[in-house]
Amino acid sequence: MQKLTLIQGFKMNILDKAINYISPEKAARRAAYRSAAASYEASESNRLRNFRKSSGGQNINVQRSAYDLRVQARHAVLNHDLARGVLETMVNNVVGNGVGIEPQPKDTSGNVHEQYANDLREAWKDWTASPDVTGRHKWSQVQRLLAWSRYRDGEVFGQMVFGDKAGLVHGTRVPFSIEMIDADSVPLGLNNTTDKIIQGIRVNGWGRPQALHVIKQSPWQTTLNTMSVDTVPVPWARVLHYAGLESIGQMRGVTKFASILNRLEDVKDYEESERVAAKIAAKLTAYIRKGSTDDYSASETDRQIDFEAGMVIDDLGPGEDIGMIDSKRPNPNLITFRAGQLKAVAAGFGTSYSSISKSYDGTYSAQRQELVEQWVNYAIETDNFVCAIVNPTWSNFVRVANLSGVVPMPRDIDPLTVNDALFVGQQMPWIDPLKEAMGNKALVDAGFASEIEVIRKRGQNPYDVITQLSSYQKKLADNGLAKVDGTVGLVDALLNTD
Repeated sequence: MQKLTLIQGFKMNILDKAINYISPEKAARRAAYRSAAASYEASESNRLRNFRKSSGGQNINVQRSAYDLRVQARHAVLNHDLARGVLETMVNNVVGNGVGIEPQPKDTSGNVHEQYANDLREAWKDWTASPDVTGRHKWSQVQRLLAWSRYRDGEVFGQMVFGDKAGLVHGTRVPFSIEMIDADSVPLGLNNTTDKIIQGIRVNGWGRPQALHVIKQSPWQTTLNTMSVDTVPVPWARVLHYAGLESIGQMRGVTKFASILNRLEDVKDYEESERVAAKIAAKLTAYIRKGSTDDYSASETDRQIDFEAGMVIDDLGPGEDIGMIDSKRPNPNLITFRAGQLKAVAAGFGTSYSSISKSYDGTYSAQRQELVEQWVNYAIETDNFVCAIVNPTWSNFVRVANLSGVVPMPRDIDPLTVNDALFVGQQMPWIDPLKEAMGNKALVDAGFASEIEVIRKRGQNPYDVITQLSSYQKKLADNGLAKVDGTVGLVDALLNTD
């Protein structure tokens, strides 16, 4: 007869042992019941901890909360300096002055086709001057607007428009433009199981998006989150969707502020209370304290003492003294409390604490460590932005440039590489310029990085730099400042002048 020594991790008590001795079968059933009753403490509710759970899938949670969270985030950004600072910090580090593109098409021999790459580069430079349908924004501004909307609203859409369209004037030689679409223009409440429409996005049986349903009129002229709106379907092949998707099967994004809105509001309320208290404390208030009730007289007139610097009060009555109302403000703990809350905000939003608090204390090593750890998050966010916006925009630009005849595809090009490119995001800022510059030089000298990549990460166009240096060196040479060994340097030339 087999006997149990442990019941699912619990030591057997006297009763367990007795039942096991008489009937091992009943002891086994008892063990199963005890195992089913066991659970993680965090999954249970008690008098000290409320149990909260998310009912339904992520799409249901988005349906219930995304719009309300979106409008709260917009209000916070408009009215709270910290919320605006957090958002600006994220956008500046993820997009900055725009993600750079370095064409890398290959010929049939596997080498970069320099002529085709240069032609694409020139056409792209022309296109970035006026890429959107309104003609109001440059490409770097479009990128910042899209990133701003994604982090504030949770998502943003775009439509890639090709060729001739009624009323549309493409601002560049390549007939290709981007239409930015606000999240409100795609109703969350548009759901239709028959047509497989989920929150304004039509999908197929595999869940692959097929079309985006966009409100025909301005979203501010209709009721949001309802099915009683007229929409026009946009084929998904022309759609850009940049969203914070955190669950498998999730269709719509949720604002990045969702997890920090309450904390930001608490900090704002607390700071407002401290400001009011400090104003009250700045208004000096005093009172006359008397010894006993016998010292008060009903016929005594109101007394007022005018305070002046260095004055001596010598008209107090017997048993009287001067008392001051002290509000204990400013509160010396405010800075510590605020710093702690901002660290939590930084962790929740994915920015660095130093950037949003504007506090740059500490050694070079400490600042560098924070920057290195934080920059991984920025790099991931930049990759998400490239995948959702920059890469599909570039691929379609190359295709339209070829079909329109503006930049035709050469015969000796490898067709599988026509849209290959190097996408260069923001570089990690320099704390010590000399050390960073020496590090970049070492990478280039060792062949681990190219000059083009380094210049791109510095936020500059390498070909503009080459043009500027060439022109600069020519002017130096024309003025007799060229050195004997053939190199040119204004400072060195001036220092060597007799």
